[in-house]
Amino acid sequence: MMAGTEFGILYFLQTLHTPWLDVIMKEITGLGDHGIFWILTGVILLCIKKTRLMGLCVILSLAAGLLVGNVFLKNLVARERPCWIDSSVPLLIHNPKDYSFPSGHTLASFEGAVSIWLYNRKWGMAALILAGLIGFSRMYLFVHFPTDVLGGLILGVLVAFFVHFIVEKGRSLKKNTCFLRNL
Repeated sequence: MMAGTEFGILYFLQTLHTPWLDVIMKEITGLGDHGIFWILTGVILLCIKKTRLMGLCVILSLAAGLLVGNVFLKNLVARERPCWIDSSVPLLIHNPKDYSFPSGHTLASFEGAVSIWLYNRKWGMAALILAGLIGFSRMYLFVHFPTDVLGGLILGVLVAFFVHFIVEKGRSLKKNTCFLRNL
């Protein structure tokens, strides 16, 4: 039942294809390839004193998500991609070799975007819009089911909040320890 609904959504998205939208979706999905956009964003933020904590959270979230989502969950769930099940839909990008759940592009995008949002709402909103577009592009390009994208989104948000909590807790402990040393 659910697979039929998900394929229904994906087939509907195939009706939206136009040459210009195909180009845009390929470019947007390319931003999520290997998390490189988010890694570079995290590194740049890490190099600027004012945004160092934000950058640290982006990088730590990406590392945690890679382990939990791409290494553990993808192989545990071992869900086939829609393009593997129905190869009649022409792909505009290379056929991915790893499993489908959760969407790694979406996972990394929401880890990065939420990590930014937690420190800067304005930048974070722009990052969240980009993350949403990257997730959408994965369905448009027929390489992920909607629940793969939803799973990546939810896991990405959870990982980013968890990392933020740990980093801020560490900062708080460091401040309290320094304060106690100075007494």
